[in-house]
Amino acid sequence: MSLWGILVIATVGASGEWVLHQSFLRVQHVSVVGATHESVDAVLAASGLSAHPAMIDVGAHWLDGRLGAFTWIGEVTLRRHWPDSVVLTVHERTAVAVAFDAHHVLRYVDTAGDDLGRAPLRANLPTLVFLNPRSATWPFSVAGRPAAYVASRLPKAFAAQVALVTVDARGVVSLQMTTPVRFVLGPSTNLRAKFVSVASVIAHTTLRAGDVVDVTVPGALAVTGPPPS
Repeated sequence: MSLWGILVIATVGASGEWVLHQSFLRVQHVSVVGATHESVDAVLAASGLSAHPAMIDVGAHWLDGRLGAFTWIGEVTLRRHWPDSVVLTVHERTAVAVAFDAHHVLRYVDTAGDDLGRAPLRANLPTLVFLNPRSATWPFSVAGRPAAYVASRLPKAFAAQVALVTVDARGVVSLQMTTPVRFVLGPSTNLRAKFVSVASVIAHTTLRAGDVVDVTVPGALAVTGPPPS
């Protein structure tokens, strides 16, 4: 425990609440680290710390519900440095893909399928596609979530070659490569074995544009040509 922490405990015993809420034991300095996609000023304002609360009142519970409006923020940790400083460490969500919304605006998507906000058209991430959607609502945090999950697990061996990750209403996921060749993964389970099969086919098989490779059962691959024109 720091010297200031010891002094605070001694203060509680000696003078009680009155001293602990005096100006020299209030938050005067706040550092925000880790905020890349969210404004540091906006995070600080929403945290309530700019109002200089008493240090003794600022704990793990302080941020509960205060930063929920920030889509990029997954978690924030708070550390007190007595007598008057606080450090907020922001842990942002990671974009694993992009997808077009109902208004044809490209959005970043995280591993849970949540919309993180507008993305540039040049974003170097696979695009998620929900086939035959039943409604115009955002599907990737519900029925289309397997596509986001698969995108988050793509191995470095061929992730850069994946242009689209598609999913249908049954949860069947496919990878449309840049070649273009399509790999049908089936449900978003047993991905490690399926990805090994995909990498093996890419490395050791001559494929033609339009070929479809079914790796739903990794040990029983099936390759079909493009549909007739």
